[in-house]
Amino acid sequence: MTIRIAVAGATGYAGGEILRILLGHPAVLDGRAQIGALTAWSNAGTPLGEHQPHLGPLVDRVLAPTDTENLAGHEVVFLALPHGQSGAVAQALGPDVLIIDCGADFRLADAAAWTRFYGSPHAGTWPYGLPELPGARAALQDTKRVAVPGCFPTVSTLALYPALAAGLAAPEVVITAVTGTSGAGRSLKPHLLGSEIMGNASAYQVGGIHRHIPEIVQNLSRAVAADPAIAQDGPGPAVSGVAGSGSGRVSVSFTPVLAPMARGILASCTAPVLPGVTAQDLRAAYEKAYCDEPFVTLLPEGRWPQTAAVLGSNAVHLQVALDEAAGRVTVIGAVDNLAKGTAGAAVQCLNLALGWPEGSGLTTIGVAP
Repeated sequence: MTIRIAVAGATGYAGGEILRILLGHPAVLDGRAQIGALTAWSNAGTPLGEHQPHLGPLVDRVLAPTDTENLAGHEVVFLALPHGQSGAVAQALGPDVLIIDCGADFRLADAAAWTRFYGSPHAGTWPYGLPELPGARAALQDTKRVAVPGCFPTVSTLALYPALAAGLAAPEVVITAVTGTSGAGRSLKPHLLGSEIMGNASAYQVGGIHRHIPEIVQNLSRAVAADPAIAQDGPGPAVSGVAGSGSGRVSVSFTPVLAPMARGILASCTAPVLPGVTAQDLRAAYEKAYCDEPFVTLLPEGRWPQTAAVLGSNAVHLQVALDEAAGRVTVIGAVDNLAKGTAGAAVQCLNLALGWPEGSGLTTIGVAP
């Protein structure tokens, strides 16, 4: 049987990146899978090429409205929709459809945290699409529902999880993440105009209000949970604002910084180390955590992550260092927010859910210059 794949929100950056990856996926190339309906909201009725001219084989496809009628009949549906819009669409599709949501609607386990940060009713919680977390791959295999992580939580979680899980650092986390403009989506916003962003870097959503904070807390709470069963299974302790409940408690101070580049995130993540922890201890924890992970690379000592090295790839580059004077571990992480930060992770989860090789259609090789 040929698996038909629909993409809702095909004109956005995430939808376009999903399609770019799918066009090179072995299952699409050999006919096991087929790209079906491409849908949009206000752009319905126009050719995809008006919005995504780089997707050559698909540019003449006419975009259909995002509704149940057009998404029905597909075995897989990617939802690349604004936050808060996936719930209703998913509810209208059958339980046998594999739905992979790139929005935030189903990421959080704590309904109160969702309401506080997103201002709407909580739609529910789906298996979390970060396979590198302990126990996550098992939850993603054969599932029909996937919540793709946010871009900032992806790099921040992978940067800090090993140090916290190994008991080498205290869960008092400070993260500063520099990001490109594509993370804000494709809609017109004055502060993203070329004349505003070129030659300018600016912080935004400072002071504990960024929507990705409860997701980061939720993930890292699993690492510090006293009960190993909590750390290994399930979505982790519930979170409310910036503190995890249950047996693990995490505080996160997060500052995003907008930089004049199209895509990529460079995150500086720090936490206090426990007494007696050495640089060798930290290095060993990260080597153990990621030695078998195909998409996470702990760089050789002395080499630091940079966004240009991961552009267009599903790779995460990390480097860990001990600041002895400050008594803190510093982990630098680089990720392409549209690839491993969104669409690459979505395809990685697709592969796991359908029983295909996890790395099918994905690459760790970046694009330069």
